[in-house]
Amino acid sequence: MCTTDRIRKNAGFLLLLPLLAACGREPEKSVPPGPELPPHFPAPVYLATQNPYTEAGIALGKALFHEPMLSRDGSVSCGTCHDQVHAFADHNVPLSMGVGGAIGKRNAPPVQNMIWNTSFMWDGSIRHLEVMPIAPITEPLEMAANWDTLLYRLRASEKYRRMFQAAFGSEQIDDQKMLKSLAQYMGTLVSAGSRYDAYVQGKGSLAPDEMQGLDIFRSQCASCHTEPLFTNQAFINNGLDVVSNDIGRMLITRKEEDRGSFRVPSLRNVALTYPYMHDGRFRTLEQVLDHYNSDKSDKPLADARVRNIRLNSEEKRALIAFLKTLTDYDFVSNPKHAQR
Repeated sequence: MCTTDRIRKNAGFLLLLPLLAACGREPEKSVPPGPELPPHFPAPVYLATQNPYTEAGIALGKALFHEPMLSRDGSVSCGTCHDQVHAFADHNVPLSMGVGGAIGKRNAPPVQNMIWNTSFMWDGSIRHLEVMPIAPITEPLEMAANWDTLLYRLRASEKYRRMFQAAFGSEQIDDQKMLKSLAQYMGTLVSAGSRYDAYVQGKGSLAPDEMQGLDIFRSQCASCHTEPLFTNQAFINNGLDVVSNDIGRMLITRKEEDRGSFRVPSLRNVALTYPYMHDGRFRTLEQVLDHYNSDKSDKPLADARVRNIRLNSEEKRALIAFLKTLTDYDFVSNPKHAQR
């Protein structure tokens, strides 16, 4: 055989090598777009049956979430008050600043595990994930946008025309598609990678003081902050004020017994989402526990479950040690969620 023939034969064999190697491997499984549902979580409330997740839809939602064009003067985005490093809560301020220096009425809650929520906002005024963004976008003290104006801006953007085309098969930009894409992005913001999660799944352990804190938590706190979501989705008056300036849930129900009641927040990533309460009045977990430890005999609307909490200093220290195990460092640093 001549040299040229040998080269051709060997070259052909080398080209076959990757194919032969692939025959013995399992085919790679494609990961569908959307949230990864933790095995120890309940079924989500928002199932996205009419808004299936797509990579392009999630990317569009992420871009819109961080787009200041959605505010009246182009100075504020959703991400301005919901920063990833704080588990998508605000930047250590009690009340968020909106356009023109306006100050909001309530503390900005974290945006996490939204597809398990049965309602949104501190007073539960919104009950669907795809509707929720309308409130902050149009609220005069927050983004203060005019809906027709923001749609005009998006339609004038070549970038967004391309992104809507990729996500929905058409360059046509409307409010429904915009809200659906925001829901797709927020639906992917799942926090379930804390040390607590590793422990309950049998993949890690907690220190003795953290275990003591977990026992205290389950006896004193879990009736409202129910595992694994660390909220029971209810509305309670936790005895902050004798007379509440913010009537809370009563604004929706018009029932006097709901005066000063607010949605029970999840405690996931609670060490990162300070300050606390609907008005951000407490800056530390120690202050929060001091409040729950205080006498509430002068607050007749306070829920019975918060009236009988009594913790000594050692129990408070252990409880805080446990609460810090709810921090999900992967979630707050995941580049998939970050603005690029």
